[in-house]
Amino acid sequence: MSVKDFLKQRAVNISVGGHYTLANWFDSQGKPRTFACRTSRVSPFRMLVAVPVVGKVGDRVTSYFGDFGKLDGQISDITARGFLLELAMTQPKREKLSSKLTWLEKKQKNPSIPDGRHVRIIPANPHSTLTFADGSTRGCFVIDMSMSGASVSSDVQPQIGMPLAVGACVGRVVRLLPDGFAVKFVERQNRDDLERRVVRSTLLSAGGAKAAPRPHETKSPRSQRDSTPTP
Repeated sequence: MSVKDFLKQRAVNISVGGHYTLANWFDSQGKPRTFACRTSRVSPFRMLVAVPVVGKVGDRVTSYFGDFGKLDGQISDITARGFLLELAMTQPKREKLSSKLTWLEKKQKNPSIPDGRHVRIIPANPHSTLTFADGSTRGCFVIDMSMSGASVSSDVQPQIGMPLAVGACVGRVVRLLPDGFAVKFVERQNRDDLERRVVRSTLLSAGGAKAAPRPHETKSPRSQRDSTPTP
């Protein structure tokens, strides 16, 4: 199914954070790379997901969301910054997901319904830009943020202590996460300006900017034979 057709179907517009792996992305130990992601629209049959690494139509995806649990599927359509995932599950699990979506929809209409979850600052648009000390840039996905730092997912894996900027906020990498890394800002940010400063996406080719290297990125042997790595 296409994204255009899915937008015409009955579904819940809901933002739920999670993480995912793509079949052909591996780390330096040969293990599947994990990236952060966030849903924007979900039905019991498919979901539209915002991601830092899109993949291709037909790719198998394994994902996990705190509200939904583990979800497997296949990409049926892609956008510039996301994909449509066709969910593969048993009928009982599909019915359970349907009930969960019904509850989440009621929660949207009545926020006073308690759910006991820890509230984090999640930007409406999760896509931003990393700028490194040498001036190179890379697109990134902002998992969440606060006035003192941000959690980010990207196709690069910087080392702890590396200086960089998330959007317009300068900081250093202080912790590696299963699906990304945490950046502590040099200066505490103003709450009212936080999203405007952190979420600042630019064209990576603008102004002759160099793309940052991918020091720990490897692909499957077949992918390496069939394509030339992006610098």
